[in-house]
Amino acid sequence: MKPISYSDPLAPLLIRNELFSLLPAHIDHLTVVCIGSNRINGDSLGPFVGTLLDNAYRDHVTVIGTLERPVDATNIERVHQQLLKNPNSYVLAVDSIVGPRPFVHTIAIRPGALAPGTALGKSLPRIGDVSIMGVMMEETADMSTLPYTNLHIVYQMAKVIALGLSLTVRQRYGYEPSAPLLA
Repeated sequence: MKPISYSDPLAPLLIRNELFSLLPAHIDHLTVVCIGSNRINGDSLGPFVGTLLDNAYRDHVTVIGTLERPVDATNIERVHQQLLKNPNSYVLAVDSIVGPRPFVHTIAIRPGALAPGTALGKSLPRIGDVSIMGVMMEETADMSTLPYTNLHIVYQMAKVIALGLSLTVRQRYGYEPSAPLLA
């Protein structure tokens, strides 16, 4: 798992390459669960990604979690139960996290579920077959500053992740190069 700087001009392609290597060949539909709050800047990465991708590739991608309808601590259990009802879905989970100083403002992708709310001491259901995580702040930082995270950085990181996901879907499912990248 090599961190990808959100400001690297090649970041969407690096995300696509990483995701492409993790997706099993037999998967014909992806569910992207975008976790986070629409009320806390540092926790809004997921809903921004979901909003950017919503309705872009309806035949191949289902997006759960947008700025309008976020997946957060209040409803994640229901979303988790909904996902369990469809064991054939392949879930990419997107969330913001805290991490060591050298990784702040990077994107990490790894196989396996993510554990939302861990930084805040919450015990929420683990979600995803693949985790896409944006490191928003240092893990030793005061969590009370999370609402004041620079929204420009959050949005730029969300655009990069959404573009990387879009490039993955376009290549994987043979979309025309002229098709729009994002909704």
